[in-house]
Order: sequence, then C-alpha cells, then structure tokens
Amino acid sequence: MTIELRTGDRDAFFEAPFHAYRRADGYVSPLCGDVLRMLDPEANPLWKAGNPFRFWTVHREGRPIGRIVAHVHGQSNARHGTARAQFGFFDCADDGEAAAALLGAAEDFARETGQRELAGNFNLTAMQQCGVMTGGFGARGYTDMIVNPPHVPRLLEANGFTRFFPMRTFELQLAEARTEGLRVLDAGDGFRFAPIRKASFAERMEEARAVLNDGFSDNPMFVPLTADEFRFQAGEMMSILDPRLSSVLVKDDRPVGTIICIPDLNGLLAATRSRIGLATPFHYLRYRLRRRRAVIIFYSVVQDMHGQGLMGGMLARTVEALRGAGYEQLGITWIADGNAASLRQMEKLGARPLHETHLFRKEIA
Repeated sequence: MTIELRTGDRDAFFEAPFHAYRRADGYVSPLCGDVLRMLDPEANPLWKAGNPFRFWTVHREGRPIGRIVAHVHGQSNARHGTARAQFGFFDCADDGEAAAALLGAAEDFARETGQRELAGNFNLTAMQQCGVMTGGFGARGYTDMIVNPPHVPRLLEANGFTRFFPMRTFELQLAEARTEGLRVLDAGDGFRFAPIRKASFAERMEEARAVLNDGFSDNPMFVPLTADEFRFQAGEMMSILDPRLSSVLVKDDRPVGTIICIPDLNGLLAATRSRIGLATPFHYLRYRLRRRRAVIIFYSVVQDMHGQGLMGGMLARTVEALRGAGYEQLGITWIADGNAASLRQMEKLGARPLHETHLFRKEIA
C-alpha cells in the first residue's frame, strides 16, 4: 500500500512515534500538550518572531508512522552567518519510502526558503532537545534526552545526510560520585545559593536566563534566549520542581551561576503515554513516592568567572542535595565532544557516558 504524506495534522504528529517505535526502543514522548504547544503559531515565541515552519506526518495503511518539522531560525542564521533550515522531531519507522518522503518535504522547504543547508535534529533549537542518537542504544534515557532506535541515523545517511557535531549524554550513580577536591562555595567568600521555589520562581528563572545567556554566549549555535522564549520553555517546570535541586548561585548580590535540575519524568510519561487522563493522579502519586532519578537540564557560569572552580562547586552541592533527598541516579543532557572543560568535570565526578548523539546535515542544491 502506498504512503500518504500529510501537512499540519497535529494529532498524527503526536501519535507517530508510538506507531514507529517499539517500547523496547526506549523512546519517551514529551507531554502531548507540550508537543502541540510547540507547533502552535500563536503560542510559541519562535514562530511569533516570524520564523517560517511547516510539519508533516507520513501514513501507511491509515497509521502515522513518521513525522518531521522544518523551520528557519532566522536569529541563528543572522548570529552565525549561516543559511540553514533546521529539521526536528524526525521520528520514523524503519521504512525507507516513508523516511524519503519526510526528508524530501523538509528539503523542499529549505529550498523554498532560500537556505543552503538542512540540519537537525533540533527540537526546536540548539537550546532545546538536540541531536540524533547514534550510540548507547538500549540505555535508558532521562527527561529532555533524545532517544531513537539505530535505524534512524541509517535512514538519514541513506538520504544523503552526514554526521557532525558529536555529543554525549551522561549518567552519574550518586552513591559513587566523587566530590572531594571540588571547590566549596560558602558565605565566607561572598557566595550563597538561592533555591528556585514556587514563590520566587519568576525572579530566579529570570536570573537563570541571564546567567545562561552570558555563560553560553560564545558556544557554537547558541542564540540568547528572550524572556518570552525562556518562559515558554521553562514555564511548565514550576509544577515539577524539587526546590532542593535547582538554584542560582549569587556572589555579593550578583547572580553568577545556575543549575536547573529536575526529577526525571520519563517513568511517569511512559506510564501515562504522555497524556493527562483519569489515571494520571494515581500514576503521579506512585511517581512521587518512588522517584529516584533526576536530570540536569542545564548549568552555566557567567563568563568572567570561568575557570575559578564555580561549576565544580555547584555540581558538588547539587550531588549532596540529591543524596540527601533520596535520589540515586543523575542524568546530564548533552555535552559536545569539543567542550573539554565540561567533559573533564564529568570525569572528575565519576559520571559515565550514556548515549552518543550527532547532528546531521545535507547541502541543498
């Protein structure tokens, strides 16, 4: 039976990975509502800023078995001097015809918008979920990590895409974490940790955004986040925060560092199929009672304080807080292979590589 390529089918876009992948592949979807919000031109600041986008699903025998979104991040192209369209949410069954249809549609979009390259996954920017998993298959992922089966990079390569920008995710067994020798950040040196609680959520998160933008300013592909973009990405975090884990580091009343660490939600999302329904309160209660895994979404130190041991001190403090709260494992989302300082920090802590990921790109004629 021939395939059918559809444009703009939001429900099928959410459902596609559930038909494309087996449970054993380890894929866990973000909440349905979050996926649909990302595609909403009236809600997502990325689209409200004038960036063109389009999304497709591919269907066989009436079932969605693949999806993709393509867009142009104009702010990134202007900042980095590129002419790049980005693809994201490329999830597809091991079906060459379906993959060719999806990737071909994204390539056509890139041509129509005058771009010279198509690259991804970006779900939807370099400061959100990023990459295609190319190694570590079978290892259980954490919230905000991209997980896909081995045929996905193979489908990309069969359609002329090549790997670049290698990255890794990490996992730390907290009982084995090595924090001795890391800097202690205490009040005697003018430091204090401001926890991110519900009452101070907006203020702390704005401080975290400023520290993130400053600390990541020189990183490849980074584009400073506006307040609207950061609120859009982080706004749902308030309902799941464990205030013992996330904080802003302040020195002499100036925010100089931040760690955003949340409980891992993948067990809850998998149990509820990433939808809110009648059984969700039961699953949420079980999750709250049993949660033992957490994940660092990002951490940053302002540039003028790089190289002073602040990141090691912040990680040490977070590890102790996690242990005290009964957590057992910590996931760390992607670190680029070129980021020698962060990789050394993972080695010092005793974290082990979990997944290998790459971006994929193709020149557009």
